[in-house]
Amino acid sequence: MKKIKELTVDEQFEMFVLIKNADVRLAKNGKKFIAFTFQDTSGTVDGKFWDASEEEIKRFKAGQVVALNGKREVYQGNPQVKILHLRVTKPEEPSDPSLYMERAPIRREDMEEEINQTLFEITNAHWNRIVRFLLNKYQKEFFEFPAAKRNHHAFAGGLAFHTLTMLRLGKALVKEYPQLNASLLYAGIILHDLGKVLELTGPSSTEYTVVGNLVGHLVLVDEEINKACAELKISDADEDVVILRHMVLSHHGLLEYGSPVRPRIMEAEILHQIDNIDASMQMLSSAVKNAEPGTYTERIFGMDNRSFYVPKNI
Repeated sequence: MKKIKELTVDEQFEMFVLIKNADVRLAKNGKKFIAFTFQDTSGTVDGKFWDASEEEIKRFKAGQVVALNGKREVYQGNPQVKILHLRVTKPEEPSDPSLYMERAPIRREDMEEEINQTLFEITNAHWNRIVRFLLNKYQKEFFEFPAAKRNHHAFAGGLAFHTLTMLRLGKALVKEYPQLNASLLYAGIILHDLGKVLELTGPSSTEYTVVGNLVGHLVLVDEEINKACAELKISDADEDVVILRHMVLSHHGLLEYGSPVRPRIMEAEILHQIDNIDASMQMLSSAVKNAEPGTYTERIFGMDNRSFYVPKNI
């Protein structure tokens, strides 16, 4: 049976999929519709369920597995599904949501081992203790959660995978530029997105929590660093702690992208650049993988809604 990302334009299909998101919206005619994001292990695709009744809105919820009969289409350069028929699964049908979740391409155990080994390279005592404390506190969530609801690394284990890839990039840069403080860079990389375990709800049917929406993961991880300092009897006025906080608070780079401050030390700027590189490469790789040579990818929202050409014969 084909998967979502294997469908071709105008192909009609029937398959079991997970409802990743189900947002109820109002159409121009005043009637409600459901904006679905369907998912299987190959990725996601959007589809709209028009003129949804109140009973249908209650029936089709995020986190449910459904039988979808549809037609693969393209709208404004992006793939979508025209929903022909939709029903909830029967008891005898495969209805475990975990069967349809996209996952990191590296086993959790291997990611844990590599990240744990990097901790020995964080030689500053305060940074090492804080990072170990917070990884232990949120170990389960850190290795299960996605890094985002939709854009980059939006799959189970995506947060740890994103962090690990950034660590590998950071280590390569430290070899090329020994003037970088490796301990600081690695500590900042590991902690920079850890606040997402509080910002997001988890790997299945990912949504933003209330505190995630109203506070955001940069401030949340800063608060966690302060709490860790209190538990570990480390003064949060020490310069090395202030610098570590600056790393996570500035990693979005620009104020308009959510950073309370812009990077003002060398390692903070490099952390920001590495974060952008890895997020961009993940979005690009996913899009290119699903496009034929000689054609353009779907539009990538997280990259200014651009589509990218896939060259032929190179």
